[in-house]
Order: sequence, then structure tokens, then C-alpha cells
Amino acid sequence: MKQILLLLALILFSNLLSGQSENDITTFSKKLDQFYNIRDFCISNNGNEAYFTIQSPSGEISQIATLKKEGNKWLEPELLPFCDEFMYLEPFLTPDQNRLFFVSDRPINNSSIQKKDFDIWYVDKDTINNSWSKPKNLGKPVNSSLDEFYPTVSSNNNLYFTMASPNGLGKDDIYFCEWKLGKYKEPVLLNKNINSDGYEFNAFISKNEDFLLFTKYNTVDGQGSGDLYISKKDKNNNWAKATNLGLPINTKYMEYCPFYDEENQKLYFTSKRKNIQPQDFKTVLDFKNYIKESKNGLSKIYVAKLNIIKN
Repeated sequence: MKQILLLLALILFSNLLSGQSENDITTFSKKLDQFYNIRDFCISNNGNEAYFTIQSPSGEISQIATLKKEGNKWLEPELLPFCDEFMYLEPFLTPDQNRLFFVSDRPINNSSIQKKDFDIWYVDKDTINNSWSKPKNLGKPVNSSLDEFYPTVSSNNNLYFTMASPNGLGKDDIYFCEWKLGKYKEPVLLNKNINSDGYEFNAFISKNEDFLLFTKYNTVDGQGSGDLYISKKDKNNNWAKATNLGLPINTKYMEYCPFYDEENQKLYFTSKRKNIQPQDFKTVLDFKNYIKESKNGLSKIYVAKLNIIKN
């Protein structure tokens, strides 16, 4: 009976997606079209503040920026004040909105100029003047001599992240750290319903920790390149086999970095989808606007309506 109910839920989920078309998936804001590569998006509960990563064309320069809304209008993006010559990426705003996680190769010692491996860092909100604290390294046992990426936490502060470890199942794997008695326990590799001998990365955990969205790369049942998948917890609190989100969210191009707004049932994600076509341009400005505003094959933030039915 459990398998039948799960199958029916997956069919319903598939039908909900199939009701969408590519035209229903739009870029988040034209304010972001000025950047070559943009990824790793999160948005505040009230929808008035967004954080994202901006990068050089080849990704060797990476910074975190914020976008704030006044009324119904998004203002111009601004860099976060702690960004410097090191790499900054993958911001995640916690459900209580008071902490911003991110990833960086900045040195632990502020007096050093030598970058290190990628670690998970965070800043806390000062409620008095509404500014962020100085960056703090999350430390052990989460961070190690390996690279840690893409932090995401549930309402109970449990942490999910990506790590490439020789002790993992594949190239990149998704790990979990339980928050207990005011600190994180040792990382735990998620089971084979999530991870494989390939690449799994960029996990987003729901507030109640009942579903996980993430990217699997170049899979047999995928559309091509990186695809977004979902896994839900069963009645025994175990992760069920992940399901491909399918078309039109996934394409033959790269889809990654999911963030889900549960209240408004909106999926934000990064995609390199492309559908530009040759045209007869009248001016250079027409050409420039068409290229930068289209689904042009560069990393952009997209948004889609998605109703996730919980088990």
C-alpha cells in the first residue's frame, strides 16, 4: 500500500509539472541581467531581500551581492561589506532570518593573505542597527581540510552541505550534520537514495526537514547535464529514492542551486538554459538587450511555480 501511495504521489507531482510550459519559467529580475554569471540565490521570508553570487565569465572571481526592495521596486544590487579579494559564494539565509551562511576560501586569520580550502562561514544579524557581523568560520567538525560547499539549514538548525571526500560514494556527495546541545555533530553521508558514484550537490533542505532538493549530474534518467531532483522522507524518517523534477524545470542544459519558498510555492534555481535565435537587429543596442535579457546559456536565476506535496 505504501508503494502504491508513493507512486500516486509521484504521478500527481509529475502532472503538476507537466501543466507548466517553458514560458512559465521566468528570470527573477532584469536587475540581474547586467551580470555575466549569477547563481546561488536565496530570498527573505517577506520577499524584500535577496542574496546571490555574481561571478566573472570563467568563475575565477566570485562575490556575494544583495538586492533590496522598496515598495514594489528592486533597488540596484550591492556587494556585501565583508567581500574582498577572496572567493565568496553560495549564501543561505536561515529560516529565522538572523544568520547568513556562505562559502569562502578566505583565510582563518584576518592578518593572512594566503587563501585556504573552501569552508562554510556565517555572519549574524545585529538587530540594533540591522547590519551583519564580521564573518565567522563554522569550524570543526563541519569544516575540514577538504572543500565544503552549499550550506543549507532546517528550522531546527540541522545542516546539509556538499563535500568531495575520499570516503564518500562519488565525486561530490551530500552530507548532514545534526545540531545537538548547541553544536554540530560529525558529518553523516546521506544514503544511496540521495548519493551515488557520480555527482550530487547543491542541496536545499525544507524548514521541517521533510524534503530535499538537489542536483544530480549527467544521470541516466536526466534531461542532460545537471538536473534538479527531490527526495522526501518516508514514515520511518528515511530519505526515499530521489525523483527527477522533469521538464520544463530541467533541460538539456545545467540546472542547479535550488531554493524553495514554501509559503508562496516558488522554486528559485540557477540554469544555463538557452533559446536565443538569429534575428535581424536594427541597432547594436537591440542586439545587446536581446542577448543579455534572453535565456542565453549563461548562469541566470529563474523562478517557477512548484507545488510540493508532502508525504
